[in-house]
Amino acid sequence: MRDLFLLDPAVTYLNHGSFGACPRPVFEVYQGWQRELEREPVEFIIRRLPGLLAEARAALGAYVGAAADDLTFVPNAGSGVNMAARAVGLTPGDEVLATDLEYGALNFTWDWVCERAGARYVCVPWDELFDHVTERTRVLYLSHITSETALELPVAELVARGRELGLVTIVDGAHAPGHVPLDVESIGADFYAGNCHKWLCAPKGAGFLWVAPEWQERVHGTIVSWGYSDDRGSFVERTQLQGTRDSSAYLSVPAAIDFVREHDDAARSVALARDARRRLCELLDEEPIAPEPMIQRMASFRVPGDAHALQRTLWDEHHIEIPAMRDDLLRISVAMYTEEEDVERLLDVLPAALRTSRSPA
Repeated sequence: MRDLFLLDPAVTYLNHGSFGACPRPVFEVYQGWQRELEREPVEFIIRRLPGLLAEARAALGAYVGAAADDLTFVPNAGSGVNMAARAVGLTPGDEVLATDLEYGALNFTWDWVCERAGARYVCVPWDELFDHVTERTRVLYLSHITSETALELPVAELVARGRELGLVTIVDGAHAPGHVPLDVESIGADFYAGNCHKWLCAPKGAGFLWVAPEWQERVHGTIVSWGYSDDRGSFVERTQLQGTRDSSAYLSVPAAIDFVREHDDAARSVALARDARRRLCELLDEEPIAPEPMIQRMASFRVPGDAHALQRTLWDEHHIEIPAMRDDLLRISVAMYTEEEDVERLLDVLPAALRTSRSPA
């Protein structure tokens, strides 16, 4: 399986969760679209691209459980969350309620949006969310799978409770497509943003934003461009017609879906990730940070000492690519190309790497 990817064979790559990895066949499709674009740009962009994007959205919608015209392509989930955050229209005194497990970059998004609206961003433990709802709470924002701690939250249950309380519900699904079975419409949120370049293995720069029909009129593109003609255009037109862009990553999403359907073994990846977490916690004499059912294809585990120093040592001395997610956490990803020997290598070198990373410089 590893040979189907473009990854450096000299690297033990345990960080699929950060940026994904694109398989060779999908990357060839991606480059093919780029060549078609450059061969006749006017023909491609003006005459062909709208129909091609519609076909790609239809394939993605079928995969994630959404009507094609209710989702739009965006470069990444962060772009989608930004669009949703601005569509809400916060006012002075409003509160946005979130878990304390959210992705750091999007915490910055909410801080920025709330500051300018005179609103407040409130982050609390996920299992205490609704203890912090007040008359000022306007939005419920949460991750489907958390980035730092790699936990799958019971997102449908949390969204349903939020909607019962009259809250606008926004889900960051950056890690969900291709990672866990996904039916966006059944989750019931008002907004759902996802990545295609991570676990779905599409080229970098492919994500989506799904918007419930009743909110679509309020969602705007990242720039005002041709999609705003003819009385502002539809949701898809406003968000899709964003000037001259290379849409090859979006057009490659159907090929990525086909590849995942053909080659992925979800049960194997989940079992290996859970077993790796168990063995790492035993080796390090650390308690697991959450129950096993919350772990899918990624697992974060506590390490003694400075996790960032340990990460550097694992890379510098062993060419193991694994991220430090906090000062005390490393996170392992098990993708379709990850083998048991990759986990064994990490386990073998970890004690020595810990000693090295804790030694005085």
